[in-house]
Amino acid sequence: MIKPVIIPVLCHAKAQGQSRLVGFSRGTAPGAADWLAWDAGLCRYHWHLLPRPNLPFMSTVLEPFATPITLEEKPARLGDVLVGLGKLSARDLERAISAQGEAGGALPAVLVNLGLVSELDVAHAQANMLGIPFVTVDEFPALAPDIEGLSADFLRAHHVYPLRLDASGLTVALACPDDAFVIKALGLATGLTIHPCVALAADIERAMSAGEEAPNEVDGLAFEADAGDFVEHLKDLASEAPVIRMVNQIIGRVIDLRASDIHLEPFDDGLHVRYRVDGVIASADVVAPQLSAAVNSRVKLMAHLDIAERRLPQDGRIKTRVKGRELDLRVSTVPTVHGESLVMRVLDRSSVRYSMESIGFAPDNLEKFNHLLARPHGILLITGPTGSGKTTTLYTALSKIDADAHKIITVEEPVEYQLAGINQIQVHSQIGLTFANALRSILRQDPDIIMIGEMRDSETAQIAVQSALTGHLVLSTLHTNTAAGAIVRLQDMGVEPYLITSSVNGVLSQRLVRRLCDHCKQAYVPEPSLLDSSGLARMGLSVPHLYRPVGCEHCRQTGYVGRSGIHELLMIDDVMRRAILDGLDASALHAKATAVGMHTLYEDGLIKVAAGITSLDELLRVTEDHTDA
Repeated sequence: MIKPVIIPVLCHAKAQGQSRLVGFSRGTAPGAADWLAWDAGLCRYHWHLLPRPNLPFMSTVLEPFATPITLEEKPARLGDVLVGLGKLSARDLERAISAQGEAGGALPAVLVNLGLVSELDVAHAQANMLGIPFVTVDEFPALAPDIEGLSADFLRAHHVYPLRLDASGLTVALACPDDAFVIKALGLATGLTIHPCVALAADIERAMSAGEEAPNEVDGLAFEADAGDFVEHLKDLASEAPVIRMVNQIIGRVIDLRASDIHLEPFDDGLHVRYRVDGVIASADVVAPQLSAAVNSRVKLMAHLDIAERRLPQDGRIKTRVKGRELDLRVSTVPTVHGESLVMRVLDRSSVRYSMESIGFAPDNLEKFNHLLARPHGILLITGPTGSGKTTTLYTALSKIDADAHKIITVEEPVEYQLAGINQIQVHSQIGLTFANALRSILRQDPDIIMIGEMRDSETAQIAVQSALTGHLVLSTLHTNTAAGAIVRLQDMGVEPYLITSSVNGVLSQRLVRRLCDHCKQAYVPEPSLLDSSGLARMGLSVPHLYRPVGCEHCRQTGYVGRSGIHELLMIDDVMRRAILDGLDASALHAKATAVGMHTLYEDGLIKVAAGITSLDELLRVTEDHTDA
């Protein structure tokens, strides 16, 4: 007589919502339809894992209300263990349980996502709770033992990695060692005693990927070193809660410092953290060398970059909320001899809420600039080096225009700020969506106003000119030192002088100077020689005293708080059109413009120096007097 074999199967009773251990036996093998029905109904078991010799003894009799298996709710116990180990406070555990109740999910994942503990803390707590070993990726075998009956898909789906096979049974690494279903399935599929260990899911995934890839002999050594570095980066990133907190603190400081950029620069002594505040870069902290790779990997992960790629530059973006303010961080990485250097450009959405007056426009320049914005067609260019506030000025100008009454389309790389009521297009050169291609399509969208992030090439410049000539107002930027230099740059791009005079309405050149701190700036009486050499006397400005920076707690001992724009606005009138058609160079055009009333950058800055807004030293830091040039 054939003895029936009781096969334990982990099923879910729908009504009770509990896991139950069900026994069944019958002398005939079930059909495929029976197995599929179990899998689709109550049972999670995959029949193809079972050893073939046992199939004739299995039954299809299901006991949906059998006695529940003796598995306790692990999340609550795990939380208690973490508290007992000092990795988690009771208050934080309550917070996590509350968050779990609202958002769902497993408690370990909630704890890690909140940054309260690391995955490594959870793994150690599971090992402590279950009384089993914790293994690191260094303890994984170079080649996993080949076990007949184990499905690679099953192992990957459940984060299981075979470690060794010996007389005592099969030792495996699991990311979820308290999953009785997985352990029971492994035992049934192999007919072996299963010895579970705890490992990080990231370590198991990387070990599996490394085993599946077969590098050739030529690339073998490079691959091995690369994979090792990658694993180390990923392990540090995923395993250290302090790294998560450290990166959050680095990003969080931009609000207090009013920083525009965060620099993470690797050197022999660690990762140097520097911030650019009001246009000046300053050192902050040095991250220990052993944490440098982890911090960089954390930032790359947040920016959705490939953390395995450390040989090529990458660009990404982080959207986050810091101290109640929404921030976009534009992330750029480049490889250096000491590792990857990362720069995060801070795109503060609140900056586009500035008024034209608050960004430093003098009354006469503001009146002329608003007149240019009100023109129905033509080109308005904004020039200056990187970091001179061109984008902020463009967005502030666009925000002044009634988007309900105009069709406004922008082409940018990347879209730095999202504006309500405006159609914004991001360039993707990799798929052929260039500035020029986007502009051609835009013209079929019936726009009134077009904003081009930057005129980079001849094709873009030519299309912009044609757009202006066909009745559109075009706003764009160029990288030139002076307003007159933009005219020559357009000619260098192949735009004919007669087209420039017909399409360009005006050019605004700008820089940013730091504003003196109102709490500590110090007045002094300037020497007459200083008034003469600086040009203050030449401009006829009444200057009984000037101001110099001192430094206090309000300005963090720098003497400056915030920045203001200085501008020169070149209006293309009949005089300038004749000069352009006559072929004058940039210096001659600049001289002609000043002769008909244009204030230069330096002169606009002197007005702000005389008003006590900035210092003479600060003005000379960003520009110089070209009067005698």
